Amino acid sequence: MDLGTANTLVLVKGEGVVLNEPSVAAVDVATGRIVEVGHEAKRMLGRTPEGIRAVRPMQDGVIADFHIAEQMLRMFLRKVLDRHIVRVKPTVLVCVPSSITEVERRAVRDSAEGAGAKRMFMVSEPMAAAIGAGMPVDEPTGCMIVDIGGGTTDIAVIALNGIVCDASIRTAGDEIDQAIVQYMRKTYNVLIGEPSAEQIKMEVGSAMPLDQELSMEVRGRDLVSGLPRIVVVDSSGIRDALQEALQKIINGIRQALEVTPPELASDVLVRGITLTGGGASIRRMADLITFETGLPVHLDPDPLTCVVRGTGLILDDLPRWRAVLAV
Repeated sequence: MDLGTANTLVLVKGEGVVLNEPSVAAVDVATGRIVEVGHEAKRMLGRTPEGIRAVRPMQDGVIADFHIAEQMLRMFLRKVLDRHIVRVKPTVLVCVPSSITEVERRAVRDSAEGAGAKRMFMVSEPMAAAIGAGMPVDEPTGCMIVDIGGGTTDIAVIALNGIVCDASIRTAGDEIDQAIVQYMRKTYNVLIGEPSAEQIKMEVGSAMPLDQELSMEVRGRDLVSGLPRIVVVDSSGIRDALQEALQKIINGIRQALEVTPPELASDVLVRGITLTGGGASIRRMADLITFETGLPVHLDPDPLTCVVRGTGLILDDLPRWRAVLAV
C-alpha cells in the first residue's frame, strides 16, 4: 500500500494495482462518521454543505488525523477484500517517507492494525520507488531516486539495500497547487480551490519553457465583485508561479548530492537520477533537474504507481528484501 498525501494505491500480490483513489474522506460533522472516501469524496472538496466536511487525513506524507485515517484505510481495505470470496486478514506493507518520526510511524502502524491488518511492515518510499523502477538497489553501486509526491519529495542515494544519504522536504504537489492558488489571487483577483489548481497544474503546468505555450480557461470567484468569473491563463504565467516550489526541490537534490560519498557520486554521474511520483509528471521536470545539476535524469514510464509497484516486488520475494523492511 502506498499511503500518500494525495493518492492511496493498493497492490495485491498476483493481481497488480487494484485500487488507486485520492486520499480524501467526506465526514459527517455531527456523528464523525465517514460518508465517502476516494474519488467520490474528492468531488466534494470545496462543495460540501454545512453538515459534511471533506478532509485529507494525510498531511506532508504522514497521518494528521488518526481517527479519520483509520476509517479511510478500513474502507479502502474493505473495497479490496470484498473482491475475494474468502475474507482474510491481510499482511500489509505500507510505504512511508524516509524522514518519518517514531510517533508518526506508530500512527501508521496503529491505523493499519485498526483497519484489519494481520501483520504490518513498513518500507521507506524512496526505497520502494527505486525497486519499482527496476534499479539495482542490492548491488554496491549508487542509485539516486527523486520521488515527488503530494506532501513530500523524498530524495535518496541507495546502495546495498540501504539508504546511504537522503533528504525529505515537505515541498511537493500540494505546495505547487497552493502556489497556483496564490498566483490566481494576486494576478487575476480570482479565488479558486485546490481541485482547480491541480487541474491547471496538469493541463498547462511546466518546469521549463515549452516549444508551444499552452492556455486554458479557469473559472473562479472574483475577489472584487464576488461574482463568478472566467479568466484565461497560460503556461508561461503558471511556470513563473511554480518556480519557488520547484527551486526548493532542486535545493533538496543538491543537499543530498553534497553529502554523497565520492564513489557513489561517481556512480550517480554515470547512472543518472530516476524521477518518480505524481509530481514528476509536470512537463519538462526532468529537463529542469538536468539543467540545474548537470546529471542525466530518467523519468519512469508510470511515475505515479512506481512506489506501489515496488511494494509488489518486495511482497513477491520477502526473504530477498527483508533488509529493507521495518516492522
